[in-house]
Amino acid sequence: MSLETGARQNTEATMPLADSLRRARRVHATGYAMRVMALVVVVGTLWLASLMFGETTYSLGEVARVVVGQTVPGASFSVGELRLPRASIAVAAGLAFGMAGMVFQTLLRNQLASPDIIGISSAAAAAGVTAIVLFQAGAVVVGSSALAVSLLVAVAIYLLSTGCGRLAGGHGRGFSGARLILIGIGVGTMLQSWTTYVLSRAAAWDMPTATRWLTGSLNNVAFERGWPVLAVVAVAVPLAAVASHQLACMRLGQDMAKSLGIRSAVVRVGLMVGAVLLVAVATSVCGPVAFVAFMSGPIAARLFRPGPALIIPAGLVGAILVLGADLAGQFLFGTRYPVGVVTGALGAPFLIYLLIRSRA
Repeated sequence: MSLETGARQNTEATMPLADSLRRARRVHATGYAMRVMALVVVVGTLWLASLMFGETTYSLGEVARVVVGQTVPGASFSVGELRLPRASIAVAAGLAFGMAGMVFQTLLRNQLASPDIIGISSAAAAAGVTAIVLFQAGAVVVGSSALAVSLLVAVAIYLLSTGCGRLAGGHGRGFSGARLILIGIGVGTMLQSWTTYVLSRAAAWDMPTATRWLTGSLNNVAFERGWPVLAVVAVAVPLAAVASHQLACMRLGQDMAKSLGIRSAVVRVGLMVGAVLLVAVATSVCGPVAFVAFMSGPIAARLFRPGPALIIPAGLVGAILVLGADLAGQFLFGTRYPVGVVTGALGAPFLIYLLIRSRA
């Protein structure tokens, strides 16, 4: 009887703790959802602003009529043919860069481990510039070559990071995030040297196209050329929401992830392949927009409290960065700048800040 009484008292004592934990989870989930919705509202506002404002300003009603397919004199061309593809592809590219950057930074457990730093963007840039300068290729070939070379270079970097210890006669075995970052930096430096060499051989009439693409630009984008990034992002967003749990477990380290039932090697390879595909497709459409993948994850981490993996919030931050930088490049200065110029100007100080902060 005393044992039953003790068990009953223990159960009653643990009930308030369980209730408090459930309440804390609900509060955290509510706060997370509200922050995500706030980012969605900001993305939607910037998207509408991109459609409404330009050399000619249109009302919200006129924009809505064009978006649903009605014919509006003047607005049907300006909004439907020029601004709508540009704004929509900017959102998709920002989502792709932001989600990919967050995946790399989480898996490698390093805020500096973005596609800009570890050579993936450099591979796409080198392939695109080579196709433009050496082969006078059109937009489709440039995008396809950037996509293919990015995937190949990513595979090469991953294989080197897992096997370079044995190749060098050392004791390093298996995957190492630090080793992948260092190898990616080295490969990216070589690819940047190749890009510089190709540009030095470029004819005068090829330089503007190559430079504009290399900088990262949304000029002259259209749905006919941008449908790959729209399609990939449409599939990637729900998959990213599903994969957030696995990525959050991977953030704790391989041993802890295995103890939680996560097949770390399979999950790591799958997430990296998906992240590389996102970066490659976005870069193939609008060029290597600098520092968006790098900045999105740390900014999202500062907006959200510690908890689940922030793939979707980082993607939304990336969309805000691309849309905001594109609007700033068009209207904030005396002349128009490509979106990559504005994000590069923002990203360089942010990189210095992160380096100083990590040093401290």
